[in-house]
Amino acid sequence: MADRPAALLLSPGDSVGIALRALEPGETQLGVRLAEPVPAGHKFALRPHAPGDPIIKYGQVMGEATAAIAPGRHVHVQNAGMGVPGRGAAAGQAGRLPAPPDRRSFQGFSRRDGRVGTRNFIGIIASVNCSSTVCNAIARAANARLLPQFPNLDGFVPIVHDQGCGIATAGEGFALLVRVLRGYRDHPNFGGVLLVGLGCEVNQLTLYRRDDETRQRHASFNIQEVGGSAEAVRRALERLAPIAARADADRRRTLPVSGLTLGMQCGGSDGFSGITANPALGVASDLLVAAGGTSILSETPEIYGAEHLLIARASAADGQRLRTMIRWWEDYTRANGASLDNNPSPGNKRGGITTILEKSLGAVAKAGLAPLSAVHGYAEPIRGPGLVYMDSPGYDPVAATGQVAAGANVIAFTTGRGSCFGAHPVPSLKLASNTALWRAMRGDMDIDCGKVAEGAVSLQEMGEEIYGQILDTASGARSKSEIFGYGDAEFVPWRIGAVL
Repeated sequence: MADRPAALLLSPGDSVGIALRALEPGETQLGVRLAEPVPAGHKFALRPHAPGDPIIKYGQVMGEATAAIAPGRHVHVQNAGMGVPGRGAAAGQAGRLPAPPDRRSFQGFSRRDGRVGTRNFIGIIASVNCSSTVCNAIARAANARLLPQFPNLDGFVPIVHDQGCGIATAGEGFALLVRVLRGYRDHPNFGGVLLVGLGCEVNQLTLYRRDDETRQRHASFNIQEVGGSAEAVRRALERLAPIAARADADRRRTLPVSGLTLGMQCGGSDGFSGITANPALGVASDLLVAAGGTSILSETPEIYGAEHLLIARASAADGQRLRTMIRWWEDYTRANGASLDNNPSPGNKRGGITTILEKSLGAVAKAGLAPLSAVHGYAEPIRGPGLVYMDSPGYDPVAATGQVAAGANVIAFTTGRGSCFGAHPVPSLKLASNTALWRAMRGDMDIDCGKVAEGAVSLQEMGEEIYGQILDTASGARSKSEIFGYGDAEFVPWRIGAVL
């Protein structure tokens, strides 16, 4: 666009500007003359910085100068570092919500437990790595032989993993695995479930059998008890047929947005993520919460240094729980010879992100402005409503697996570098932070948030577009990741503890 701005000042007190396009030496932007090239999405100094001076972005300290920086210089890893978390952090503000949006319903599946599905899959869940190959074979056979008979099913999906044995039964690691698998077993996007074990593993099927009114939609067996792998596939098809018939009778109907639980993720972030996609998703999250729905923010290593912005919106008890999570992560990384500032990946840095503090300030923007209504452990059941926080690593498949286990029935995933992701049984929308990415990977990206940086739409308008597409996707519109077939390999429960 001819009138597209070339640089952006995010907050009046910021000490750096943001390049919205590649800037050349000699250009004057935001009142300073550029002394060197500055790539799109990267930062340049607006005033002198001495070594140790704070670098201000978003109105917050995102790091400190590690060398003298003159105005117009490129500010990045060569002259900036993390510094002390919380140094000079501006106070957060109490949460607030917009007026409820006009659109407050979608087309979903009402389940017996009162929850709502956005898809109607049948899950083939492995209790242990040893049954994963058989579960994949069952899903392939069921999709080939049974699915054509049941047009109202979305398919048979394998939920397989590399855990379930060689693990102590007493400890946090085992408890997390059981919690995750139970969350998937009961997920509202599954119209029915078959659990398959080997038989001799630590993670026994007896932990997952159902005895309530849903038992006609749940079945389980061990491979060793039915005669081996080939016989297990044959037996599975027999057991799946009546389950599929019951699920095939389910129909979408008009339901309130209060039935939606949105898992919010970001991966492959760049310098635009905290300017376009993340705050626009924050607007959509606020609209969803205002309409009675639930949004989940996660990835604790990626809120590090920005947690005060969430704590300001939380109750005293929830704020303390979030502080305790941050301390746990500090101890956990220290015990493993790492630090939380190792978090920005090479791709993040190429995209313009310098420190974890900068990344966190941008990532927290996904939470919008809503009050924080609850703080949960990894994969703990979330029944909402409101904006909630769930502890998780920053590794996207692990974080998303926990959100789905907790009850997320739709995911919105922002990216600046081009993360490819899907998460059976939940549809995942991909939000591109910049238009160059949107054009380069249109087969993977669902929404172009780069329009904000180009001045074509406001953040509010972009958030409203995202909100509408979330509801469309929840109503059955297929996301790009679903069309390609992502989801089978992205189930990754958080592994904590010794492998025995």
